[in-house]
Amino acid sequence: MTGELRRIDMTVNGRARAIDVLPHHTLLEVLRDDLGLTGTKECCLVGECGACTVLVDDVSVDSCLMLGVEADGASITTVEGLAFGERLHPLQQAFLDTGAAQCGFCIPGQLVSAAALLAETPHPTRAEIEEGLAGNLCRCGGYEQIIEAVAAAAAAGDHPGRAASTGHAGVPAVGDRASTPDAELAPQ
Repeated sequence: MTGELRRIDMTVNGRARAIDVLPHHTLLEVLRDDLGLTGTKECCLVGECGACTVLVDDVSVDSCLMLGVEADGASITTVEGLAFGERLHPLQQAFLDTGAAQCGFCIPGQLVSAAALLAETPHPTRAEIEEGLAGNLCRCGGYEQIIEAVAAAAAAGDHPGRAASTGHAGVPAVGDRASTPDAELAPQ
């Protein structure tokens, strides 16, 4: 290990976390390696694929491009933080219902990007969905099912928008499931 550890404080999936990180580690490394949140995928490491997408203070970010120390004081939402206890986020359920997950590798980033889109645009057009997911690549080519899933979740109108990370609007703040990742709770 090179460099001195730096203490950062952040809220991850509704849970306050204080952690010592190496200053050169990315937010992706902090989430996966230090916190055990492996739903956020490591893929291109240059911000091209979107597999590592998370919300930082409700803004969609490629976590491979952000240093962990830059997250000091921030609120982070990962794919594990989208579900509400035992209840899937409406987007997660829509992805399951439409068969949007093929190999599943890109799905966490797709879900987080879609959640950010619906928080900004609750009833997007197809073009807005395509634009909102443009930073997320799918090697399996399952874009049609992914677009259908986002449209279905939007049509259902049962999405919490920004409430998922803040706990507002009657939606409970989500817990950190780092120690118990479960594919039934958060398809990864």
